[in-house]
This record gives sequence, C-alpha cells and structure tokens, in this order.
Amino acid sequence: MSTNGAVGLWYCGTVRNITVSVPDQVYRRARMRAAARDTSVSALVREYLASLGDEESDFERRRRLQDEVLASVRRFRAGERLKRDEAHDRDALR
Repeated sequence: MSTNGAVGLWYCGTVRNITVSVPDQVYRRARMRAAARDTSVSALVREYLASLGDEESDFERRRRLQDEVLASVRRFRAGERLKRDEAHDRDALR
C-alpha cells in the first residue's frame, strides 16, 4: 500500500487493455463518480465488467424457475385429476 492509501493491483495472468469511446459528459460524470469513491475510471469500468459475469444468465434464471415449478409439482397425485367430463364441462368455467 502506498502512502496515499492507494492499493496497487497485481495481476497473476493475462490482462487485456481495452479502449472505450464515450461522450465528454459521460466521461466527466464517470471521473466525478470515481473521485467520490476514491478510485479511478478504469477501476469503475473493471468493476462493472467483472460484475457482468456474476449476473444470472437468462438460461440460468429459466432453469432455476423450472426447477422451482417442478419441485412444487411433486405433490401432484393422479387421483386428484379431473374426470374427462369434468374437464370439458363448460358450465364449471363460469
């Protein structure tokens, strides 16, 4: 740790540099937000990009929801089914 409290980053693997073009106003707001957090714009971008991998994908979300539904269906019993005539009884729907 340096004397000003900044923490150095040490990478143990391949690191890629990227260039991002943003409008001036976006860059100014990013610099202000970074300063308020006592960090850099690069650190904010790195943090954001790392968080993208932490989010549940649409496939994972649907799989989780499916598992929840299937877990609740286990209480289903064939004896609780409607008889054919009951299932097609239009008066019962009103």
